[in-house]
Amino acid sequence: MREALAARRVSSVYRLLRRHGISQRQIAAMTGQSQSEVSEILKGRQVMAYDVLARIADGLRIPRGYMGLAYDEATQVKVVATGSDGAEQAEEDEAVKRRRFLAHAAQVTMGATVFAVDSGSWAAASPATTPAPGRIGMADVRQVEAATRALRALDYQYGGGFCRDAVVAQLSWGRQMLTASGTDQVRSRLYVALADLHNVAGWTSFDTGLVDSARTHFANALELAKEGGSHPLVANVLYRMGRVYLHHHSPDDALKMFQLGQIAAQESGSDLAVAVLCANEAWAYAEMGNEQQSTKLLGMTRDTFARADIDNAESWVKFFNQTDLHAMVGTVHTVLARQDAKHTKYAIPALTRAIDGYGEDMARSKAFNLSALATNHLLDGDIDHGAKIGRSALEAADGLKSARVKDRMAPMKAEAEKRRNNVDARELTERINAFYAA
Repeated sequence: MREALAARRVSSVYRLLRRHGISQRQIAAMTGQSQSEVSEILKGRQVMAYDVLARIADGLRIPRGYMGLAYDEATQVKVVATGSDGAEQAEEDEAVKRRRFLAHAAQVTMGATVFAVDSGSWAAASPATTPAPGRIGMADVRQVEAATRALRALDYQYGGGFCRDAVVAQLSWGRQMLTASGTDQVRSRLYVALADLHNVAGWTSFDTGLVDSARTHFANALELAKEGGSHPLVANVLYRMGRVYLHHHSPDDALKMFQLGQIAAQESGSDLAVAVLCANEAWAYAEMGNEQQSTKLLGMTRDTFARADIDNAESWVKFFNQTDLHAMVGTVHTVLARQDAKHTKYAIPALTRAIDGYGEDMARSKAFNLSALATNHLLDGDIDHGAKIGRSALEAADGLKSARVKDRMAPMKAEAEKRRNNVDARELTERINAFYAA
C-alpha cells in the first residue's frame, strides 16, 4: 500500500481496499467521489489533480506525505521526529528498547518460552531503509548487477511470486544510489544496472498477475536504459512488455511493442536481440492467424540466431540460447496448429528438443513447453501420450509461484475437454481442474 501511495497509483490503492472487503460505495463515501468515478479508477484511470489526491488521502485517513503531497501534522508525527523534544524522546525510546531486548535475549538464552513475548515492544514499528553510499564506484554497480542475476535465476526456477518482493526491495535500495556522486562512466553503468533490475521487477510483477506494476517498472526500465545508452536493453524491455500484451490476448498491441523493440535491436547491432524480437513477432502474427508472415519471421529468427555471438552477448539477452530457439519455434507452431493441425509435425520435435534442454533452473519454461507439447499430441490424435505429457506438465508446474501457468495451460485444457469421451483425456481434464482449483 505504501508503494502504491508513493507512486500515486490510486487504482492500486483502491484495488487493495477492495481485496480487503471495502466496497466501491464505501470508498466513494470516504473520498467524496461518485461510484462511477471510483469504478473508472479501479479500471485504471489515473488521478492527477492535487485537490483530488488530497481529498482521497484525507478521506482514507492517510497522511498526505505518504503520497508526496504537502506534509501535514499527522505526517510529521508518523514519518519524522522533529525538534529537540523528538530527539529526547528517541533517546528515551532507544534506552527502553535496549532494556527490553536484553530481557528478551536473556529469556531466549536461559531457555524460557519466548514466542508469546511481544517483540513489538522493543522492535521498531517499521524497518529502517539501508543507507546507500554517498559516493559510488564500479564495485557498487557490480553488486547491483550480481543481485539482479541472482534474482532473475530465482524467477526462472521458482516463478515471480517467489522473489518479486526481494526484487522490489533491492530496487528500493539501488535507486538511492542515483543521488550519490560518481564518475560519468560509473553513473552510466548504474543507469543500465538499475534499468535491468526494473526489468526483472516488471517481469516478476507480470508473472504474478500485477500488470499495472509491471507496466510501471518497464517504463522506468526504458527511461534508465535510454539514459545509460543501452539499445539492447531497450529492445529487451520492449520485448517483455510485448509479451505482457501477448499473454493478455492483445497480439496487435504486442506486435507494436515487438516492432519498436526491433528498431532498438537493429540499432544495437546485436544479432541475438534481433532474433529474440523476430521470434516474438512471429508469435504475434500466429495469434493473429497470419501463417505466412509468422513462418517467414521464424526463418529470419533462425538465420539471425545463426550469426549471433552468444558468448559475448549482454546478460539480459543471453537467455536466448538454442533451447529457447526450439521453444519459440515450437510455441509459434503450436498456436498455428490450433488453427491447422498440420503444424504439429513442426511443433512436436521443436518442443521435445526444448524440454530435453531445460534443466531444473528453468522449471517454469519446462512446464510451459510440456503443456504445449501435450496440446500438440492431443491435436494429433495421440490422446494417451498427450495425456501422459499433460500430467508431466502439471507435475512440473506444481510449486511454481507463477500466475501465468494457468493461462499457458488453457489450450491443453481446451483440447482435453474436446475429447472427454476418451478416458485419458477425461482424466487429464479432471487433473487440470483440480490443479486450477488448488
